[in-house]
This record gives sequence, C-alpha cells and structure tokens, in this order.
Amino acid sequence: MMPKIKVTLGFKGQTREQEITIPDDEPATWDVDAKLRVVGGSHPRKEGSDKVTGRAKYTFDLNLPGMLHGKILRSPHAHARVREIDLAPALALPGVKAAIRTLEGDEVRYQGDEVAAVAATTPEIARDAIRAIKVSWEVLPHVADLEAARKPDAPRVHGAQPNETQPIEGGRGDVDQGFAEAEATVEETFRTQVQTHVSLETHGTVCRWEGDTLTCWASTQGIFTVRGDLAQKLGIDQSKIRVLCEHMGGGFGSKFNARTEGVVCARLAREANAPVKLMLDRKEEHLATGNRPSSVQTVRLGAKRDGTLTAMHLRSYGADGLGGGANCAAPYLRIYRCPNVKTIESSVHIHAGRVAAMRAPGHPQGSFGLEQALDLLAEKLKMDPLELRRRNDTSPVRLAEYAIGAEKIGWSKRREIPGSDKGPRKRGLGMGSAVWGGAGNTGPQIEVRVTREGAVEVRNGSQDIGTGTRSLMAIVAAEELGLGYGDVAATLGDTALGFSVGSGGSQTAASVAPAVRNAAYEARLKLLEIAAPLLGATPAELETAEGKVRVAADPSRALAWKDVCAKIDGPALVAHADRSRNYDAFSPGSAGAQFAEVEVDVETGEIRVVKVVAVHDCGRIVNKLAVESQIIGGVVQGLSYALLEDRILDRPTGRMVNPNLEDYKILGSLDTPEIEPVVLDVANGMNSVGLLGIGESPVIPTASAVANAVANAIGVRVLELPMTPDRVLAALERGPVEKG
Repeated sequence: MMPKIKVTLGFKGQTREQEITIPDDEPATWDVDAKLRVVGGSHPRKEGSDKVTGRAKYTFDLNLPGMLHGKILRSPHAHARVREIDLAPALALPGVKAAIRTLEGDEVRYQGDEVAAVAATTPEIARDAIRAIKVSWEVLPHVADLEAARKPDAPRVHGAQPNETQPIEGGRGDVDQGFAEAEATVEETFRTQVQTHVSLETHGTVCRWEGDTLTCWASTQGIFTVRGDLAQKLGIDQSKIRVLCEHMGGGFGSKFNARTEGVVCARLAREANAPVKLMLDRKEEHLATGNRPSSVQTVRLGAKRDGTLTAMHLRSYGADGLGGGANCAAPYLRIYRCPNVKTIESSVHIHAGRVAAMRAPGHPQGSFGLEQALDLLAEKLKMDPLELRRRNDTSPVRLAEYAIGAEKIGWSKRREIPGSDKGPRKRGLGMGSAVWGGAGNTGPQIEVRVTREGAVEVRNGSQDIGTGTRSLMAIVAAEELGLGYGDVAATLGDTALGFSVGSGGSQTAASVAPAVRNAAYEARLKLLEIAAPLLGATPAELETAEGKVRVAADPSRALAWKDVCAKIDGPALVAHADRSRNYDAFSPGSAGAQFAEVEVDVETGEIRVVKVVAVHDCGRIVNKLAVESQIIGGVVQGLSYALLEDRILDRPTGRMVNPNLEDYKILGSLDTPEIEPVVLDVANGMNSVGLLGIGESPVIPTASAVANAVANAIGVRVLELPMTPDRVLAALERGPVEKG
C-alpha cells in the first residue's frame, strides 16, 4: 500500500500542510522544510567548458570518413504542379553519388516545399547538382495574405477544403450575462505577426548505414521521436535505429520528429551506401521548418466598478500556413478569475510553410491581446493596472510575484499622465502575466551506477537542448547521495540509454529529475545495506552526507564514501527507476509576472527598452543559475518578437522577401536592456523533487509588458506586432501626445 505523509508545501510567507500519497519505493518529496545542500544552488553547467572552448561537437560539426553532403531542391513557387522531374543531369555530374525524388504527389504548396535531393562529395557539388535537376512547372494560383485567404473566391490551399477552419469555441459560464452585469466594458482588436524560430544550429542530421542498421546524429528536441519517425517512414524496426544528440543548438519547438530532411538524409545514405550529412541553410530554416502563427484578436472585457471581471470574449484567427493551428486563447482561460469567458478561434491556411510549436505555443499572442485589454479596462475604471490584476488573479504565487516585480521596477513611480515627460523621449512602465504547466510526464528511465572506486554516473537517453539537463541530473543525484555536484557525472543523448520524453512544453526537467532522484534513492538504499554491518547499525539508522556514510544520531561514526564503495560486490552497484505519476500539488503549473520600463522617442518612433524585471517560479529550484539563464533567454526572445521579428511574404509571388539574418531582424547584444531575473522557490510537492519546467513561461508576457509600457509612455497604444518605429508614429498620428 502506498503510504500517506504530511508535508509542508508552498513558499516563504505562504505555506500549508498537505497530505500526499507517494509510491512506497520513492523518497518523500522535498518540502519547504527540506535541508538541501546541492539542490537550489548556482552551478556551472557540466558541459560549459566544452562549449566555450569548442570541444563540444554539434551535429553540424560531425564529419565521418567518406561522408557525403546532402542538399534538397525546393520549390521556387508558392503553388505549382510538377509535370516532370529529371534527375539524370544531376547524376551525370562528377562527385554526385545519389539523387532522389522527395515530393509526394505532384503539387507543391509553398516556396520551399521539398521536390528532390542529392548527395555529393562536397557541398559545392551538391549545390550544383540541385541546380542541374530539370523540373517542368505548371504555376498555379496562390494566396499569401491572411485576409485575402478568408475570401470565398481565394485560391484554395488544400483542394476543395475552405482556407479558414471551422471555429472552435471554448470558455465557461454565460458571457452575455456577464456583459449584462458589467459596469464598464472595453473592446479592441490586436494583431501579431508570423515569427520564425531562427535556431542558431539549423535543422539537420548525419546518417550512416551499417548493413540494415542505421545510426543517426540529429539536431533534435526528441531523439526517441526521431527514431520512431525514421522507423515508420523507412519501414524498419526501431531496434535497427540508434539516434544520438550530444549537443544541440536551439529548437524552440521546431525540432521534433525526423522531419523531411531527416528521412531524406537516411534515404540518400542508403542509396549512396555512404554516410551523408544534410544540414539546412538559413533560407531553408525560414521557409520550411515551421513558425509561430499570426493572430488577429478582437477582445472585449467587462467588469464591475471595483474591477471584478464579469466577462471576457475573444474572437481570433490567424495564418497557419499549410496547417497546424493558430489558437491563442489559453491566457484568456487560465490566468484571471472571470466566471464568464467565451473564446472563438479559427485558423487560416495560406500558401506558406506549416506552423510548428514555438516556445509557449499561442501564449505570447494571447498575452499581447489580453494584457493590453486589461490596461484599457483599468484606464476606463481609473484604476492602477496592477491593482486590477491583483483583484482578479487566481494564483497565490503570481500575487507574490507582483509584489516583488513592482518593487524592483519602481511601479509606485509609474506616470498617471502618459507622455508627461519633457522633451521628445517619453518613459513608461508596463506589466504582463504568464501561466504555464510544465509539470512533467511519466516515461523517463534512469540508471545510476556507483563503481567500486566511488565514481557515480547517471544515465538516461534524454537530449540536452541547451537547457543544462546534464547538470540537473547530476545535482539531483548528488543531493540524494550526499555527494558534491562535482562527484557525479551524467551521460545522455543516446537512444541506447534509457527512454526519455521529448524536450518540449517545458517537460524535460520535470520529467527526468524525479526519476533521477528515485534511482539515486534506490542506489543509496543498496549502499546503506553494505555500510550497515561495517558501522554496527541498521540501514534505517544511516544517512549519506558530505561524502560520507554515517550514523544519523552520531555523525562521528562514519565511513568515507569510497571506503563503502570498495565493498561493492562486482564492478558497480546499479540502480534503476522510472518516472511515476505526479501527486497532488501546491500549484499545478508555473506562474510569472514581468515589468518593463521603456523610453519612446515621439519624433522618430524608436522604442528603447530600458529594463525588464522578470519574476517567475518553477516549483523547486534545482539549479538557480540555469533558471536565471532560461528566464533571461526567454525575455530576449520575447523582446525580439515585440520589436523586430516579422516574416514578410510578397503577395504577388508568395515568396518570403527576408529569408536571412540581414533582413529578418532579431535582437542583438546592443539591443538588449538590463534584465533582472527573479526566481521564487516553491515547494509544490507534486513528485519526489517538485520542480516545474521554466522554458516557456518567460517568453509569454514580455511583448505585452513592453506594449503596456509604451502606452504609458506616449498615451496611445500600438496594437500590432512588431512595434516598429513606423507603427509608433502611426499610433501617435491617430492620437498625438502633448509635447513637453
């Protein structure tokens, strides 16, 4: 029978005693009173020195003996029918070892759609080869504009299927009744753009066949999903495929499964009977690897005079390319306490690349609309926007974060009269809120090995996508075993190791860490069995701490870790554990609040973000340094979304006009303001560790906080992303501020 225990959960200043049921083979969760030595500290990454010295090898860096280089021929047209593909001219070129057709059917539906591929001895020959392939095109009508695609006479993207999907409704309560009860209402329309992922390391794989066995090195967020996808697409058993990812240079949701380029690489390697590397270039990244969809959100809010929300209504639609969905309602449904909410969402297909999950899918778009509408409502009620949120928030964690962030940004000095600064440069403060899950999933299988020499290794197949998973594994195991961070090694990134989940939705840390602790707990129990007779005690009387095994009641009776390990029967003590289901928790997901200070030049329209204070929780903090790094990275990406990034399609041709890093602008070091990350440590008790993922939450409220700060600075709202100087000037033209 699984035992029930009482634990104290929550955070400093707000705790509660709660009874939870835990599996009988797991340690009790680390609650508020846990005395932790390693967990919660700031630890440098295990792989940090390899990355800064260049020793770390990414898929892009891999070069095998006899390796060929793959390249994909992509459609130059937004919509066309392929009448004929002639590969012979490519195969006739010296150095070309394989050429294959990749297009399924005879129709391409976006610029960048895959048509054929080659493998050659050099990248230059591969590029020449795809240019040599002869394709007979029949160009067809296309639509590359969101509003045009909604019209009945627009060219169809998917045969006879309408371009706009059937609306999906969600919500709760009676929204009409809610607005009838409202004493103040606001309504406005907000627009967000298409954002591409811009991963530093492009998509790609290296594939090598040895007989009927395939080894694939992939830049991926999910080595096991790549393995499954390759097995299905190639018609072979998963046992014949090994996938590795030692280091990975960014994904943000776009690098799951083998994708077309992975399958093509494997096919080319088999066709050429040689290893093949196929890495996409930057243009291909923009065109064909996914993007965050756009949105048009018409938002209506209603409230009582005291600020109590009575109704929310959202009607949204957005461009999702060939498909994938453009929903953005989650913030409307999850952050604030409102009894009556109705959301109506649809997606609009255009002749462009399919969307892919992108860091907190749907949330940054929804946040931009919701948080600005809340500020409009606060303005109508003559209420502080922060106070309006406090009165309607559902999370005790976020309420605490509001207080921290407001104090650090100097919210009390926020201007009640926007645009009141003298001169053309106006300063303002704004804020936004975030919610995410990140509670983790079952699945990860962990092995902990303790050798006779005292070395400890934690092993799991999970990929580290740049978030510090190796370090996380080592920290948790070190804490449970009573060792130091440097005493534990971590090995991952290989499907030959234990199964793990894909790195998406902020799930990796919260899925892997509890299984690591459970396996380390099992290893510790085995070691205590060995130490007990040596110390003349029972295993229950012993503990591991400070690199020793000792009697808990009398720490002077102790043995060095290595001395106990020397008694292991055989070369190593091995323990295994899986990830069990979550328990009842203090908080089922993460919360966040961000505050921004901006300076806006009303003569040039330039927005300069001065400072962002980002306050977030991720349950139990395991590595504070890594969490702060994740928060800063999320804010940087959110600022880039707010101010710069924008995929631009030429409507007459359907081609992207800025598929590079010169014309597709992203935030650089000189654009980055002061960012102050603040992490709230919350013992939520949902598993043996109690942590939540932190990858998504920090990107969600950044654009909305900046937008609200801009409105506070200049007295008018910029309703569309990115908030470029021309849009700021247009907003001022609609409602100019008085110059000081």
